[in-house]
Amino acid sequence: MNARIAAVSRRTFAAMRFRNYRLYFVSQIVSFSGTWMAMLAQSWLVLELTGSGTALGAVVAMQFLPTMLLAPIGGVIADRFDKRRLITITQSAAATLALLLGVLTITDTIELWMLYVIAAMFGSVTALDNPARQTFVMEMVGPDDVSNAVTLNSVVVNGARVIGPAVGGILIATVGIGQCFLINAASFVAVIVALRMMTSDELHPTERTVRGRGQLREGLRYAWSVPHLRTTLIMLVIIGTITYEFTVTLPLLSEFTFSAGSSGLAAMTALMGAGAVIGGLVVASTGNPSPHRLVVIAAAFGVVTGALALMPTLWAALALMPLLGACSVAVISLSNAMLQLNSAPMFRGRVMALFSVALLGSTPIGGPIVGFIGEHASPRVAIGIGGLASIAAALIGWYSFAKAGEMTSRRRVEIPATPELTQPVISASAGS
Repeated sequence: MNARIAAVSRRTFAAMRFRNYRLYFVSQIVSFSGTWMAMLAQSWLVLELTGSGTALGAVVAMQFLPTMLLAPIGGVIADRFDKRRLITITQSAAATLALLLGVLTITDTIELWMLYVIAAMFGSVTALDNPARQTFVMEMVGPDDVSNAVTLNSVVVNGARVIGPAVGGILIATVGIGQCFLINAASFVAVIVALRMMTSDELHPTERTVRGRGQLREGLRYAWSVPHLRTTLIMLVIIGTITYEFTVTLPLLSEFTFSAGSSGLAAMTALMGAGAVIGGLVVASTGNPSPHRLVVIAAAFGVVTGALALMPTLWAALALMPLLGACSVAVISLSNAMLQLNSAPMFRGRVMALFSVALLGSTPIGGPIVGFIGEHASPRVAIGIGGLASIAAALIGWYSFAKAGEMTSRRRVEIPATPELTQPVISASAGS
């Protein structure tokens, strides 16, 4: 029994045997705890200033609009330049913006238009940062452990969702919103320090793409030509636009449906994060992704999201949040790993930029729509529509993967040896 537990543990935390990844892992716990704290504080600040769900959706949209517009360019940059240096620059810029927001809030000079501007600047930094960070994981651990590392990253993000909002809720109730932004600014320093402490000899750098014309269009054509990439991205666009709008729907549900205030929002977010940690560890221990697993999890995510819309009380909603978190992290982890494993190295930055666009860049469209529905119909309706969207994405994925003969095979897709071979080669011997 002990040997079996040890084997599962080694499989679950396989990527942790790399020193560089361990440094990155710890720094992300600190950084994302600050980020989740700031997200809670930002949502509450908007509601204090306006009391409007539409305004909350608009601020979220301003934060993610640059991702939709600039992330493809960020992917080109990630393919061309040293990723560790690029991440250091973007994290420094994010720390500066968080510090500015904290000072403006503490001095009581913050206005809604300032939030719009700072949110857009944050989004611009994220558009450059995300593709580099996503692909840097491969350089830290190599292709054999990238699926495990991606899933452990999701565990970090959602474990921080437990820590950040819990601390943020206490700070908001005791010392004010502005201190959350200042702590967030300090948390970015952890990532910068970890990057400086890494050993270059232990990295697996990918060959940089030589600058040339048409590289953005070339990346788009490549992603569309590979069926696994195309279908996964289409599913993510649907889910990212409508379902993954919890930064808009959960504050509305807590404030206007359950009258639970910031403490209710913090509790829902923390429990969702706790469930995501458990779900992420389960995914991390189960090997490489497959189309079948992605479709099933997307459908389950839709069912659980729809069930949240029907919960009659806050306590019932809180009971469901861990399962919602587990499903959400599974969708993100599986789709991320599928995209990285099925992308040729020279296109990986651009493909992961499209991942950012699909999951985050769609928020400028979905955020205001979901916020409007939540304000003028009800938060329940907005969340319920999100559940239907995830189910629809699962059906589209099932049809597309089945048409390609991949729903029943469960076989792993191998990367083409050269970028000219844009169709994936199926390995009959590799399992998922």
